[in-house]
Amino acid sequence: MRKYSLFLLMLATLSISLKAQVLPLREQAKVIDELLNDRINNLLPALMEKNGIDLWVIVSREYNEDPLLKTMLPATWLNARRRTILVFYNNPQKKIFTKSAIARYNVGDNIKAAWDMTKFPDQWDALTNLISSYNPEKIAINTSASFAHADGLDHTEYTELMHKLSPAQQQKVVSAEPLAVAWMETRTEREMQIYPQLINISHKIIAEGFSDKVITPGITTADDLVWWFRQKINDLGLTTWFHPSVEIQRNDAVEFDHLSAFTNVDAADIIRPGDLLHVDFGITYLRLNSDIQEHAYVLLPGETDAPASLKAAFATGNRLQDILTSKFALNKTGNQILAEALAQAKAEHIEATIYTHPIGYNGHAAGPTIGLWDQQGGVPGSGDFPMHYKTCYSIELNVATYIPEWKKKVRMMLEQDGYFDEHGFRYINGRQKEIFLVQGKTAQ
Repeated sequence: MRKYSLFLLMLATLSISLKAQVLPLREQAKVIDELLNDRINNLLPALMEKNGIDLWVIVSREYNEDPLLKTMLPATWLNARRRTILVFYNNPQKKIFTKSAIARYNVGDNIKAAWDMTKFPDQWDALTNLISSYNPEKIAINTSASFAHADGLDHTEYTELMHKLSPAQQQKVVSAEPLAVAWMETRTEREMQIYPQLINISHKIIAEGFSDKVITPGITTADDLVWWFRQKINDLGLTTWFHPSVEIQRNDAVEFDHLSAFTNVDAADIIRPGDLLHVDFGITYLRLNSDIQEHAYVLLPGETDAPASLKAAFATGNRLQDILTSKFALNKTGNQILAEALAQAKAEHIEATIYTHPIGYNGHAAGPTIGLWDQQGGVPGSGDFPMHYKTCYSIELNVATYIPEWKKKVRMMLEQDGYFDEHGFRYINGRQKEIFLVQGKTAQ
């Protein structure tokens, strides 16, 4: 009983520390704007020079925002206003970098309005005049066949823009895809000081959800647990970019199915002793995202640990993580990394499925896709994109392992967020190495 009381005290302390970690909204806005100012003033010019783009035009209308524009708005701007046009110009030789908004208002304190409505009643004329004054070599716009994140210029805005550009300017129009993806995927030094806090909060929420505080075997359903996670996020003043899911694998005749694995198909199922639980969970905080999958085992009466076969299966999942991240290298494509990792897994007799993706401003973010669960031979387009330094990834995969006691295979579905730079790959806030154990309130 004393041990159980200490466990409850630990969970109470965990809840208090979680609330203390999350900043009030006003302080969050301050941090978001500081991060954004650093990115625009220091990161963006370097990215423009690296990708050979001297002028970048981003156009959005209110409530139909380019996903990239949303990352450039100050914290107090929840949307574009009417039509918002941002123009970035970079001339490294002359050491000129300008930020302009062809809009009625300054876009926060960082991007000043550059539309003289008296001189140019038509907003497009103001834009083309600014472009002419720079006489850029390229005019980059957000169009992309491979990345939705970089394809935010809608058809109407594209048509009107091209109509207003001179024939000579039209010849300079190029896709901003490499620059747009670089903007989305590259993390700054300060962002990487903050990211571990975000992942730590995510890990703590999962630990609390996979505990006696929340789960009562024989009473709690998978959907109860799903909504506990969702409510917890809300109660902490956080948001999420997807609805959590909880799956159950157990000693029965049901075989694993990828299509139903992340769709809460077990929603009404009551959690029982002997169940292997899986959660897919993520939060959004300070415009960054987490995406994590972990496992718990509900102890049977008299058990003090998970069955050795399940622990071994979990260890195999950790091994696949190591195989995959060992293949990360600068300029290697997602498809190359996928093929090499699957080949090594096969050589080690691991039945592997890999579907790892970038993470950052989006949960499924821009950058090299490393497999999809139904495309293990490679992913055209985003899978051909090369890996760069200072980028983050959700190491998402699963291994199928035969469990003798259950007379079937189980899937250990793992996902943890990590960072890749000149020093190699590292997990941002560690990873799960042991299955959570749920004693259950019925056992106290």
